[in-house]
Amino acid sequence: MKYNYLKRKVIVAVAVIAVAGFTFTGCKTDSSDTQTTQTESQTDTEDTTTESEDSSEMFSDRDLEQEADLTDAQYITVSDGEDITLSEEGVYVLSGTATDVTVYVENEEAKIQIVLDGVSITNSDSPAIYVKAADKVFITTTEGSENTLEVTGEYTADGDTNLDAVIFSKDDITLNGLGTLTLITSQGNGISGKDDVVITGGTYVIEAGKHGIEAKDLVAINDGTFTITSTKDGIQANNDEDDTVGAIYIAGGDYTINAGDDGIRATTTLTIDGGTFDISAVEGLEATNITINDGTIDIYATDDGINTTSKSTAYDVVTTINGGDINIEMGQGDTDAIDSNGDIYINGGNINITANSPFDYDGQGELNGGTLTVNGQQTTELQNQMMGGAMGNMAPGQMGDQSTTGTQSQMSGQGMMSGQAPSGGQGPMGGQGPF
Repeated sequence: MKYNYLKRKVIVAVAVIAVAGFTFTGCKTDSSDTQTTQTESQTDTEDTTTESEDSSEMFSDRDLEQEADLTDAQYITVSDGEDITLSEEGVYVLSGTATDVTVYVENEEAKIQIVLDGVSITNSDSPAIYVKAADKVFITTTEGSENTLEVTGEYTADGDTNLDAVIFSKDDITLNGLGTLTLITSQGNGISGKDDVVITGGTYVIEAGKHGIEAKDLVAINDGTFTITSTKDGIQANNDEDDTVGAIYIAGGDYTINAGDDGIRATTTLTIDGGTFDISAVEGLEATNITINDGTIDIYATDDGINTTSKSTAYDVVTTINGGDINIEMGQGDTDAIDSNGDIYINGGNINITANSPFDYDGQGELNGGTLTVNGQQTTELQNQMMGGAMGNMAPGQMGDQSTTGTQSQMSGQGMMSGQAPSGGQGPMGGQGPF
């Protein structure tokens, strides 16, 4: 994976800008990441990214181009049973309808752009697009086009590679465009990237037997419209071999997610700078470190609405809300609207919670700004549930003497006691660096 070190460094830089004026507890446990780094030099001016503390620089110029340059493009009409191998750098326009076709990309030094212009591919046991090796691949939908890629059965492995998605990539992949891409798979993921998955535009309808969108190192989304139905996570970033990567950054977009597990889940950091979200899941948002700076977020969850828990050894467990309009409705039972195995900091935004247990945190809990409404009543307190449901039958008004603004409830042998949290301490934030 290129630029892993740089990505982790810029996470801290973006955080400082987003909440200037607040003091953070440590975000990274590796002090070397506070040193200045430089990006590797790149000769392709179409696809360069400058290291910056501005999140607008987190996507390359070519990532953000929603229309491909077709001047020297090659046009291909798909045919039944005829695989396509793209091994030379360039732009390839696909159209037509076919079965049992895989588009292979095989050149580790090439940037290849696949333009979907009204193409439909249905396979029984292999990805419709399989990036075996590339410098980077772009998948772009043309304006107004309807494109469908489907895998109907169980995937066949490629040697030691366990293929599990309609679009499967071993290297960095960017999806963009002005059309619609429908991905259907009964036994796999919609999109799987073994490095980075970047999306900057387009409309996506994903029906997945596993995860909707999945990457090992990074999912970064700038814009797009997403309708995701999945039996596991809607959007996931997770690397089983390295718990210091697996981040999600979202700058905007429109999301409707119905997930059998988590709506959006990251191993390290989950940062939301904007977008509109309608999430129905077991847990709405989950990561080691979650930062919400803006956006309209509606969550219905049957376990935790927003959950920070220790999935990464590289980041503190913190939920930080600096802005946005957030509505969380919880199912009945031992459920928490905002649950942190570490700290919770609310510095701004409009948060509306309907739940027996609005908050459950093990560290510090601070309400420093914003508007907080719990079960229809505006409050200036973080009411700590503690111990996963011990006070679940109490109404918010019954808990007023257990928690106050800027304080943290603590468990002792005598029951619940309030302890003063340090003033001004803020949790770290996640953002993503360039790639």
